[in-house]
Amino acid sequence: MTLDYQLFDADNHYYEATDAFTRHVPREMAKRAMQWVELNGKQRLMVAGRLNRFIPNPTFDPVAKPGALDDYFRGQSAGDDIRAAFGELDPISPAYRDPAARVALMDQQDMEGCLLFPTLGVGMEQGLVHDPDAAHVAFHAFNEWMLDDWTFNYEDRIFAAPYLTLLDPARALAEVEWLIERGAKVIVMRAGPIQAPSGFRSPGDTVYDPMWARLAEAGTLVAYHSGESGYHRYAVEWGESSEMEAFRHNPFTNITSADRPIYDTMAALICHGVFARHPSLRVATIESGSEWVPVLVKKMKKSFAQAPAAFVGGDPVQQLRDHVWVSPYYEDDLLALKQSIGAERIVFGSDYPHAEGLADPAAFVKDLDGFDAAETRLIMRENARGLVHVGS
Repeated sequence: MTLDYQLFDADNHYYEATDAFTRHVPREMAKRAMQWVELNGKQRLMVAGRLNRFIPNPTFDPVAKPGALDDYFRGQSAGDDIRAAFGELDPISPAYRDPAARVALMDQQDMEGCLLFPTLGVGMEQGLVHDPDAAHVAFHAFNEWMLDDWTFNYEDRIFAAPYLTLLDPARALAEVEWLIERGAKVIVMRAGPIQAPSGFRSPGDTVYDPMWARLAEAGTLVAYHSGESGYHRYAVEWGESSEMEAFRHNPFTNITSADRPIYDTMAALICHGVFARHPSLRVATIESGSEWVPVLVKKMKKSFAQAPAAFVGGDPVQQLRDHVWVSPYYEDDLLALKQSIGAERIVFGSDYPHAEGLADPAAFVKDLDGFDAAETRLIMRENARGLVHVGS
């Protein structure tokens, strides 16, 4: 299919500058937050005094070519030797760290706009859950860096998503106010229950209602992006490691828990009444796939039929369809997703320039077999574009 319109990509990424977490962090908090160390001649990132392994090469220079792992993630080639699967690395491109260079690249890609997410940032919270004070300081410093280097809305084309941790509800609300005042159109957080020293909380706990209300009032999109969710703690009960490391294939955790964080989080937002209490709130699930959606819809239909009065806000499937937009993996069953939530709630994400994404973002359209031209336009442009209120 040839597109006669520009794309709007719901899942683009930058590669963090090496001082992204250190430029603005107060000196007295450095050891409790992020630090760089040299280990065996290479720069490594320490989080709360511990070596962080979320990304094997956190300096990103050199870095994998966009789409290098396409065949691996489609299940068309084995990746037992993941280093070999990455292939030849490239020097980091200015477009991965500079908004003007990125816009020039987007022009070449025929891309009007994109939502822009962290690469390293979505894997850092788990290392700080034991120290909420350090976590909030660290992520505020990260957001200050992002404002410096990317802004939160660059020329109405790049909508960079600052990171929000919910460990302390009052400080989360204060951060939301700070972000909205500076023009944030989208914020990103991790899926899963909020894990703090005092115990676990659902994001649907009413203690977070002031935060959800402010985000809904401002029309700020809430994006849940995959990363280090903390769910590996459940694998420990089966003899597995609790530590997540990107691109390290673990069959047990991949099979049993890959979809659980986002599945559980969407269930919590609905079952715990967030959408009922905040009817204008909008949520997008990014780089979490879509195989969980038909399963959740089926479960909610049955549960609602058995006990409709138990659901605040009425039909849970309708709440999902009203409030949640899903960015699927291109290798997912996209027709099953359309049947579950409709083409109006699907947004395409290329994951560019990550190795596991698409080398050419527009190539996503090749996987939209069975979608008509109008539906394709919604997915490739209009749905995501509308989420950040860009004028027509």
